[in-house]
Amino acid sequence: MIRNALALYATFLRHPDVAKLLAMALLARMPLGTLGLAMLFLVRDLTHSFALAGGTVGIYLAASACTAPALGRWIDRSGPRRPLLVTGIVAPAALFVLGAAPALALPQAWVFVLAAVAGAFAPPITVLTRTVWRYRFDDARDRRIAFALDSVLVELSFTLGPALTAVLLAVSTPLVAFSVAWCFAASAAPLFLISPALKYWRNEPATQRHLLGPLTEPRLLIVLAATFMLTFTFGLLEVGYPGFAVAAGTPALGGVLIAINSFGSAVGGIAYGGVHLRTPVERQLPRFLVLMALPLAAHVVTTSPWLLAALALIAGLLIAPALTVVMLLVSAYAPSRYATEAFTWSATFIVSGVGAGMAIGGQLVEDHGAFAAFALAAASILVAASCSLAFKSPLSRPTAR
Repeated sequence: MIRNALALYATFLRHPDVAKLLAMALLARMPLGTLGLAMLFLVRDLTHSFALAGGTVGIYLAASACTAPALGRWIDRSGPRRPLLVTGIVAPAALFVLGAAPALALPQAWVFVLAAVAGAFAPPITVLTRTVWRYRFDDARDRRIAFALDSVLVELSFTLGPALTAVLLAVSTPLVAFSVAWCFAASAAPLFLISPALKYWRNEPATQRHLLGPLTEPRLLIVLAATFMLTFTFGLLEVGYPGFAVAAGTPALGGVLIAINSFGSAVGGIAYGGVHLRTPVERQLPRFLVLMALPLAAHVVTTSPWLLAALALIAGLLIAPALTVVMLLVSAYAPSRYATEAFTWSATFIVSGVGAGMAIGGQLVEDHGAFAAFALAAASILVAASCSLAFKSPLSRPTAR
């Protein structure tokens, strides 16, 4: 089985430009694994409050979630070049001033505003990359492998990014960690623009569009609801792990735990992309989520950092497979003229879920400790599983609207 999976991946990587696109996707997504954690510790160092720090990151993510559909509609109509030029300038500028907040003695209100501006204009690299995979591959098997590897790359960014941030926090200051994250954020849009991605972009002919866009597809709404609860769990873990580490007296351990969780996800994503499951895609999602709830529930009663690391790894094994299924469902259910907007709505629910989880998790960690955040994470993943049980019919393309 392993040999067959390796042969499958080797064949896939021989497709023209695939290796270049994968390299771009990893480097341009490094802000995913560095920026939130670095911002969390920068603001905590400034305010001495996990609640305010988590709230700042939550505002950044919420602002990104709110503007993503508008960016997606703009991209569907005009292509990605101009939106990337705008977002590639505004977001780094806002983040630069936010990084200077301690030196400028900016009040917390201004920190919130800068986080909101940076989030609102965050370059939609993940959305664009997923749309390119949809355009690049029409074959269902190749598209499944592409989305599986795409999920793995996201998790690699969440593995390498927090690990790098943890090292920087251990040997330097939160400002240095944030500065490195800023460099990744500033280079994301240029990396996409110089990659082969634009060669595969398809501009759909101008047609009448519904005000709600892809949200007119009921099955997509179910996917988005499950996505929100799934990523709400991720946000709780994103704050819960650093909260556990701070309580244990080793703040750098927080980044390590996040990296271990993401490493497990990367391993799970590679395994999922290399095998063929007979279970229909719609029925795979609730099973993945229920299995994920088991190690998350064990987080609540764990006091050993070593045991928590093992549980984080086990829980992570199911993250990329679940996200891959979500992307396959979005790709299948979205009408072609709303291709990018559908993925931006998915990104909106992903980012708003993570942001809400971080904001609520920060308050829970502040008031009750990391174990309260872990308990809510286990509960929210079960709610996500309940949402995904609503899928009944085989995966099929939506009718045009």
